[in-house]
Amino acid sequence: MSTYGQFCPVAKAMEVLDERWTLLVVRELLAGSKHFNEVRRGVPKMSPTLLSKRLRSLERHGIVERTSNGSRATYALTPCGRDLVGVVTAMGLWGLRWIGEMGEDDLDPHLLMWDMQRTIPIHAWPRGRTVVRFDLDDVAPKSARWWLMVNGDVSDVCDFDPGHDIDAIVSTGLRTLTRIWRGDESWELALRAGSVTVGGTSDVRRAVPGWLGQSTLAQLAAVPA
Repeated sequence: MSTYGQFCPVAKAMEVLDERWTLLVVRELLAGSKHFNEVRRGVPKMSPTLLSKRLRSLERHGIVERTSNGSRATYALTPCGRDLVGVVTAMGLWGLRWIGEMGEDDLDPHLLMWDMQRTIPIHAWPRGRTVVRFDLDDVAPKSARWWLMVNGDVSDVCDFDPGHDIDAIVSTGLRTLTRIWRGDESWELALRAGSVTVGGTSDVRRAVPGWLGQSTLAQLAAVPA
């Protein structure tokens, strides 16, 4: 393994963490992913081979622990790995503040819906099965419609019609929804501007922004220093 040849703790840390994708894999594990395919959903442009390599490297450095029941491996951060939460959070908040521009290649409905599904405030949803459909008007038809469901304490997201009654329909563009999720724009302003519309009963229309919320980083960025 190449080194920087410096005693500086920053240099020593970067010898472990600055390989491409490494911190994003840590981000996924911090976000609750436990299995290989769950991590892959959060890094869809990373090849399975490279993901396996990065996980093995994190294991060697004592950042990740792998266990197996014979048929399925489970990955978990060690205390060393969990201690990176401050690093990942600080980088994310820095990116929100200073690197705001998103190119077309940065927009991915699969990644956005995956992150929303695992982060939405389930406690704010009705206790019975509730379905919100998303109609995205600026992506290819095969990726333009999504269903987000909450039933009790379980959430799920589909890119095909699950066949349940729909409680609300959110119509917008992928860029707008991503900006709201990141915290670049509020639900209130987007609804007022008409860049997002919500269909459903009046009670549901009022509730949907609270059901969906914003990303964890957006919530942290909104907290006064």
